[in-house]
Amino acid sequence: MLEPFRAILDGEEPPPPGRSAPSEEELIRALQVMLKSQCIYAATTGIGRSYELARHYAPFFRDYFACLGYRFEVAHRDQMVFLALPPDGVRHDAQGERLRKDETLVLLALRLAYEEGLRDHRVSTDGTVECTTDDIADAIRSAARAEPPDEARLIEILRLFSRKGALRLGERDRAERVTPLMLMPGITVLSPDAWMDQVRAWASAGEGRGA
Repeated sequence: MLEPFRAILDGEEPPPPGRSAPSEEELIRALQVMLKSQCIYAATTGIGRSYELARHYAPFFRDYFACLGYRFEVAHRDQMVFLALPPDGVRHDAQGERLRKDETLVLLALRLAYEEGLRDHRVSTDGTVECTTDDIADAIRSAARAEPPDEARLIEILRLFSRKGALRLGERDRAERVTPLMLMPGITVLSPDAWMDQVRAWASAGEGRGA
């Protein structure tokens, strides 16, 4: 991959329209941002030109991450680029660490809340769905028959998934003790259909055992 990398830096690959070829630091940063965040958007702050470069040089990014076992995709409608993780096989990266039970339940609830927003036509033009931390807690109770994490732990978990591009947290309402959330299209990347089926089966089995 060194030759395609160098071709981009040297301008042999046409740069984005009206922009210069990236510096080595910018291109490396874009690759690292993708590995760290998994889902990034045109509006993601603090990532420099990473979204622009990943989208424009998609063939290079696709080949690079294919070498690592990932599938790189561009979602033009959502102005998102993302890495789809391998569903099977042994994982050796940080993304491969197993989620804790409460993290799994929160991710399940986030996906369900996003699906509900789509069904109810509450999705915005940029593919986002608004809800609150109360909605997520209620979804955990109804879908998994489990008690949600306390507020502090729930916010900690939500921040974890926020860093992965699944959502944005709003300002907490101190009086109502609730935090607004903006669920983003990346939630379907972090919780693909095959994963959802596994979690639903796990939750059902736990319910059958009285867990």
